[in-house]
Amino acid sequence: MAPIRIILIDDHAVLREGVRAVLETDTDFSVVGEFGSGNEALASAAALAPDVALVDLKMPGLSAPETIAALRERVPGIRVLVFTSFGEDALIRATLDAGATGYLLKDALQHDLIAAIRSVAAGETFLAPAAQRQLMELLRKPQPARDALTARETDVLKLIAEGLSNKQIGKRLNLTEGTVKGYVSQILAKLRLEDRTQIALYAVRHGLASGA
Repeated sequence: MAPIRIILIDDHAVLREGVRAVLETDTDFSVVGEFGSGNEALASAAALAPDVALVDLKMPGLSAPETIAALRERVPGIRVLVFTSFGEDALIRATLDAGATGYLLKDALQHDLIAAIRSVAAGETFLAPAAQRQLMELLRKPQPARDALTARETDVLKLIAEGLSNKQIGKRLNLTEGTVKGYVSQILAKLRLEDRTQIALYAVRHGLASGA
């Protein structure tokens, strides 16, 4: 069998070197690329054709959920393992919503990392115990129904998903920047979201983004 092709996406070079050293002791793995940010990874991922991406949760530039969603668009069939020091509820959920199938904390033992990669490469889910506990808690919490957006709020949401600033949205819709800011606040409140990144992800998941 051909080795599992892996890319490492983490802004800490020392950590990438350590992970590469661990993985290269196993002939079943081949590290085909290392990147310090999601932006760098997306520029090369398609050409490298990786089977699995190890993605840090917090990096400069694109967020982990944005990176994961974009990787899955550009590299059909890629599996994503989030490998991080953080275990924040909202971020865990956002990365899984974006398409990650594994979640492992960086204090894991070497054999856990190898097992996690094998699992996600095989199309299985691998969640660290800490992530499992947090997700169970999230599932136990009742999810409040989201309020419906008005037509104008939907217009603003779509433009946020295109990456436009409030000022640019205002020019596009003939609104003041302050009015757009108010619409953004209403969208965040109605959809129970925290920031513009989550708005963009919501738009993609619900077919509201340009080209979706």
